[in-house]
Amino acid sequence: MALILKNAHVVDPSVELDGVVDVLIEGDKIARVAENIEVEGAEVRDLSGKYLVPGLVDMHVHLREPGFEHKEDIASGTRAAVKGGFTGVCAMPNTNPVADNGVVISYMIARAAEVGKCRVYPSGAMSKGLKGEIISEMGDMVARGAVAFTDDGRGIQEAGMMRRVMDYGKMFGKVFMSHCQDESLVGAGQVNEGVVSTRLGLLGWPAQGEELQIARDIMMCELTGCPLHIQHISTAVGLDMVRAAKEKGLPVTCEVTPHHLFLSEDDIDSTYNTSLKVNPPLRTQEDREALIEGVKDGSIDAIVTDHAPHAEWEKAHEFEYAPFGMTGLETSLALVLTNLVKPGVIGYSEMVELMAIAPREILGLEPVKIAEGSVADITVFDPTVAWTVNDDEFVSKSKNSGFIGFELEGRATDVFVGGVATLENGEIVE
Repeated sequence: MALILKNAHVVDPSVELDGVVDVLIEGDKIARVAENIEVEGAEVRDLSGKYLVPGLVDMHVHLREPGFEHKEDIASGTRAAVKGGFTGVCAMPNTNPVADNGVVISYMIARAAEVGKCRVYPSGAMSKGLKGEIISEMGDMVARGAVAFTDDGRGIQEAGMMRRVMDYGKMFGKVFMSHCQDESLVGAGQVNEGVVSTRLGLLGWPAQGEELQIARDIMMCELTGCPLHIQHISTAVGLDMVRAAKEKGLPVTCEVTPHHLFLSEDDIDSTYNTSLKVNPPLRTQEDREALIEGVKDGSIDAIVTDHAPHAEWEKAHEFEYAPFGMTGLETSLALVLTNLVKPGVIGYSEMVELMAIAPREILGLEPVKIAEGSVADITVFDPTVAWTVNDDEFVSKSKNSGFIGFELEGRATDVFVGGVATLENGEIVE
């Protein structure tokens, strides 16, 4: 049956669309975009007052399956994604077993087809077992559906190995996403090295531990010609390195998380809230402001969550022993709307670029447009909905958000994946 989405404010800079129109969906495709569409027998949804955009994609998510289903699994993680307004997520490979071969990639895709509420795009490990020693089975993984490569969670430690990985892997035409962390410098660091680490008596994680590998991997990109994407960038200096690489014409992109944009080390206090323990750590207020400027001026290509769920008992440890990471899928869109769009730092078009268009471009996915013939992956949100972040409302298995209690404005109301509603009026369609 045909479906008409009426009276939404449609924003899609890829087709220079910014205004109130109707969208007709037939099957899994958009059949027409125009004013006052009428089709006999069609289902009609009135979306007056809401915004309709190409389906959001989070290109950095930990779904934890296989192996860590007590934290999250593909069913719960994709439900959280849809609740947050996403039509697709790129899953990281640090599972158990590690996604370093085609069998694990095939399992993730098959499992997502069986229980997923949104599209799942698996990334494969660069090295076997994420050990940074032997190149993974890249060709097999690409043949099975891997969209990118990363040793996220650890990162390749040796420059020579990073060169071999990129030299070999570039034949597959995939982006290499780098978790930048020099373990010999970072050691057992817990929070950003500086005033806060000193005050709280926690081991410091110096900014240079990230920046050294950003510089190294940009050089490897220049040496090999392999596309490079810097994951969860957190420092002003690191961002300047990416700017310089882009000015040289290198195929370098980068991403930032809401927690690095909207939180800083100053938010970590004597309560030792382990939900604020993330990798890379929350940096200084100056770094945070520099990252926002990077979003504003276009130096940062994508906003991602680095959704990293952990069981409550794991995060209940002392700060030193708790695992790194926080959840983010269910709060990301609202945080961006509240802190970037509403104050005028960026517009809706820029938000769509950062959260829908650029992630697909970087991952080499098929573009999604609000235009005739495009696949109907669509996100609808109400920018006026005021709500308070409450972990009791999370559909993720894990509650380790650093934004509990935050008052936000704007929330996803409807999500369509291939023309099928997976979120309707704010509720997941079962």
